[in-house]
Amino acid sequence: MVERARADAAEGLGGPDGAAPVPAVPAGPGADAGATADAGATADAGPAAETAAPPEEQLDRPLPEGVRRRVVGIAADALAAVPSAELPARLRPYAKFTPVQRARRGATAIAAALEAEPQFRLRIADRVRTGQPDLVTALESGLVPAAVDPQDVAAVAYLLRPAGWSKLVADAGEEVERAESEGAAAESARLIEKLQAELSALRETTRAESERSRIDLEAAKKDGDALRRKLRSLEADTKRAEAATRKVTAELDALRSSGATERGSADSELRRLKHRLAESEAALEAAKRASREGRSAEDMRLRLLLDVVLQGAQGLQRELGLPPLSGRPAESVEAVRPVTASPHDVARRALDADDPALLDQLLQLPLVHLLVDGYNVTKTGYPSLPLEKQRARLLNGLSLLATHSGAEVTCVFDGKDLDAPVPMAPPRGVRVLFSRSGETADELIRRLVRAEPEGRPVVVVSTDREVADGVRKAGARPVPSSMLLRRLVRT
Repeated sequence: MVERARADAAEGLGGPDGAAPVPAVPAGPGADAGATADAGATADAGPAAETAAPPEEQLDRPLPEGVRRRVVGIAADALAAVPSAELPARLRPYAKFTPVQRARRGATAIAAALEAEPQFRLRIADRVRTGQPDLVTALESGLVPAAVDPQDVAAVAYLLRPAGWSKLVADAGEEVERAESEGAAAESARLIEKLQAELSALRETTRAESERSRIDLEAAKKDGDALRRKLRSLEADTKRAEAATRKVTAELDALRSSGATERGSADSELRRLKHRLAESEAALEAAKRASREGRSAEDMRLRLLLDVVLQGAQGLQRELGLPPLSGRPAESVEAVRPVTASPHDVARRALDADDPALLDQLLQLPLVHLLVDGYNVTKTGYPSLPLEKQRARLLNGLSLLATHSGAEVTCVFDGKDLDAPVPMAPPRGVRVLFSRSGETADELIRRLVRAEPEGRPVVVVSTDREVADGVRKAGARPVPSSMLLRRLVRT
């Protein structure tokens, strides 16, 4: 029925001669918009144009879904024939679609325009009036054709708005609900019959299965009796075999006992001799290692201290060296000369606590050893990076610093929580150490400071107050981490 209404509407959209109908013109500012549009649309309809406009009616609930689809379908079919200037602005993008696409994509916009803009609804009603004149005449005369689908009647009544149109729409909704209820009841009855048939078949299947189960159970009982008899026979044979096994086992245990006693005495003597030999070898090796390590460590400490003294003496000789006293004309003129500042005075000029120039002066000391608390520096300078990237960034900077200054550089990281050694390739000129399990990096730094000979310059980079106080007591010079970070930025 909806398709027939759409076809009739499409056939009548252009009128008998293919021309668009004349748009309705309001009668005046106070006139009813719906009545004015209906009067303009029926200007050539004869006596029907002189009838009074029906009173304004409103629906007490939304349009039934079937009626709404038919209204949108009729409007979608007629949308292309309406001039673009007379279309609501929100419907103009849909005018170039096919009727099916307009009904599907612009359904909501079309329904809203029909409800909110009476002039647009009257333009669609004019197309319906031209395409289905018999149905329109019947509705305007108050008659409802019995052979027409109630939803089609409600859709045309919604567009034309004749007297009593809201009741026609409500009746269509009730008719649809009644039809759906009757269909649901029929479907429920059919489903009940189907379930009853399935239940009967299931009962028959269950009885057959029960009979087969009873037969299988009787057969299983017979097989169980035969297996129990065979089991009793096997148990008797097993008891006889166990008795024979126990007898043989007792004889074998006696033989093993005598052999074990003899072998035990021989093994005991052999273990005692091996233990004495191992103790002698361990004592000899420990003595050799202690002698070798003590001599090499002492030689290294003495040689390192000797190099410190030699280079310190050379630096002092350079600092105290006097320029040659050759005759120069300017030197014979009497005048007040400035006091020459010693290098120590220059080093003591006002510097910030983290001025990198102070670190450069310390790295110029002979055979200086720079110890760096790794994580203390990285978490001060770039704590947001992962630990692996923190280590790589610091070690790259320390490698450049060691190359430029020639100092011995050791970087210490905390390794007490590591399950295994960290795989890495230390950069050139930097010694990388991790503390042992159960030992912190601070303890390793203090051990490194104590290992240095007294008098060698050692600089420790850490902002940890406990570390700074400890290394200062051991003769090292602590500097803050910010000083090293500022120096690495310059590098």
